[in-house]
Amino acid sequence: MVIYGHVFKHRANAKQRFKNGFFVNLKHVFKLFVLKPYPFAKVQLNFNGQTVVTTAAYDGFFKFEWEANENVTAGWHEVEVTAFTEDGKQLAKSTGSFYVPHITQYAFISDIDDTIMVSHSKTIGKRLKELLLKNPRTRKTFQSTKYHYELLAQAHTEPQQPNPFFYVSSSEWNLYDYLVETFRFNGFPEGTFLLNQLKRWKDLLKTGKTGHEGKLLRIMRIIDAFPNQKFIFLGDNSQKDPEIYYKIAEKYGKNVIAVYIRNVRKSKLLETQEILNKLEDKNISTCLFVHSEDAIAHSKKIGLIN
Repeated sequence: MVIYGHVFKHRANAKQRFKNGFFVNLKHVFKLFVLKPYPFAKVQLNFNGQTVVTTAAYDGFFKFEWEANENVTAGWHEVEVTAFTEDGKQLAKSTGSFYVPHITQYAFISDIDDTIMVSHSKTIGKRLKELLLKNPRTRKTFQSTKYHYELLAQAHTEPQQPNPFFYVSSSEWNLYDYLVETFRFNGFPEGTFLLNQLKRWKDLLKTGKTGHEGKLLRIMRIIDAFPNQKFIFLGDNSQKDPEIYYKIAEKYGKNVIAVYIRNVRKSKLLETQEILNKLEDKNISTCLFVHSEDAIAHSKKIGLIN
């Protein structure tokens, strides 16, 4: 099992007020980037009587990876995490959640920006307008995407045992709560978020613009953790998703069933299609689409959903 988190010396109170006012939303997003990590703090995790200890990195980021003493049932579970100073003084205590997927045939790895949410990732002005002018509940998602993901969550499994979703993005951990609220408000399947390294307020204008290699590594770790799972990738061609998914397929071809790419950059249409053609040569089904209705039709065509 794996748990990620951060220890902060300071983090602004960023309780969301779901209003449409520019200054309200600007203030909230700015606060998400007003933080000061606590480097190298000692962190202790408690779960079902087990205690695991680690040390945070220079940016306050910590990772626990451990094997449970007893069998852990599928579903959501809580852990308690406590941070300490070098001399043993308690800094903070919090609870976190992790998800143990049911044993299902499929798992889904999806990008977020311009795959699920309208983000205009390639255009700085439009990207910041979406982020700063709208709150998590007014962010626009692509039509029928939720319906597609709902169908995928139940593909060849039982309602009480949904397929696992992993939402992997170049967006920073600063936006974790923001993204979770957007997904839950819009009714997307619950899933595990794997995001990019924290940024400070002075780097706010660079949000979502780096970390593509990190995204590749995060996806590889997921597949390494579930070597017997069949994966379906969903992304877009606003940045590097097709290239990343092709690199994954070169190494883990037997694990990849299908790749879906939303065509949001017409200038990259031919380049994207060339990559998908190479994936087809590896017997991986692909779909280049603009509207999610076309992706749904493809999923039905290949028997992924009914």
